[in-house]
Amino acid sequence: MTIDLRADPISITATLVDIPSVSRDEAAITDTVAWALREQTEGFEVLRHGNTVLARTNRGLPHRVIMAGHLDTVPIADNVPGRFETIDGEEVLFGCGSVDMKSGDAVFLHLAATVADPVCDLTLIFYDCEEIAAEYNGLGRVERELPEWLDGDLAILGEPSGAWIEAGCQGTLRVRLGLGGTRAHTARAWLGDNAIHKLAPVLQRLRDYVPREVDIDGCVYREGLSAVKIEGGVAGNVVPDEAEVLVNFRFAPDRTLDEATEHVREVFDGLDVSFERTDGAPGALPGLSAPAAKNLVERVHSHGGGGVRAKYGWTDVSRFAARGIPAVNFGPGDPNLAHKVDERVPTRQITVVTEILRNYLTGHKG
Repeated sequence: MTIDLRADPISITATLVDIPSVSRDEAAITDTVAWALREQTEGFEVLRHGNTVLARTNRGLPHRVIMAGHLDTVPIADNVPGRFETIDGEEVLFGCGSVDMKSGDAVFLHLAATVADPVCDLTLIFYDCEEIAAEYNGLGRVERELPEWLDGDLAILGEPSGAWIEAGCQGTLRVRLGLGGTRAHTARAWLGDNAIHKLAPVLQRLRDYVPREVDIDGCVYREGLSAVKIEGGVAGNVVPDEAEVLVNFRFAPDRTLDEATEHVREVFDGLDVSFERTDGAPGALPGLSAPAAKNLVERVHSHGGGGVRAKYGWTDVSRFAARGIPAVNFGPGDPNLAHKVDERVPTRQITVVTEILRNYLTGHKG
């Protein structure tokens, strides 16, 4: 399939939606994007790295802006090809990936082909396998193997944000808490020590936990500590001698991963539990005081965007923040509709995000 990058980005989005690209099966959409960037843009060095496409200009301009978006989607749920409908007088595009995040990709591709004289050098990264385990993430592969492609003064991730700037992101970690007991027959339960019953004080502490709210650069991050899985039990007639609860902590980006882990440990201090962090990723500070980020915020405020707010959840902005590069999430679509069967994006938001970024990249102040 071919794609016209000079067409309206709404049309580009519809074309991308119609190319199935479930994680680990992105070859077709990668072919399309790589061909279009090579044939329809000027001044870009274009590189294909597996099922990731990278493109950058080298005009010697004083700043570099990175625009990155993933090409993969969650499994299709009878929602490809896409379709247009009008709801309450507003045109919307339905389809898998319309929100997360082919509309953001379409905006970036269109701007690469139509912004002839940007005020900054540009790097574009369209990567694979974002929707599955981190070990497969194409941006992570670029970070390991081609790290110079991640250098810049600001990174914009096209994650759905409803045309708001969602700055930074929360960190996340998971901890496994284990409890031991003594196995016995339930007919003689007093001879045992029920490990599942001993979960009660763990769950009580989670229920009583008061999450912290932190204001960073005007963005309020609310933390959350939640039990997400409980396991235990041997058989219907056995007092269990083992139980465990998996706890997820979403933390504000002013904490490091180790600080967040220690905080969770303190929450359960004094309880007779084992403690194991099973995975974790640091958050990303908003970095809105950096000049490149401040300029983008000004464009959003003056050209019909939604404003600025904290990002709830973890995104790949964390990879850039770890390298000292301010990074924001900014794209069309309601993130609450991502991955849903009725995933849909208002086409007006695609237009708004395109024009805001065009004004930003060209330095237009009108």
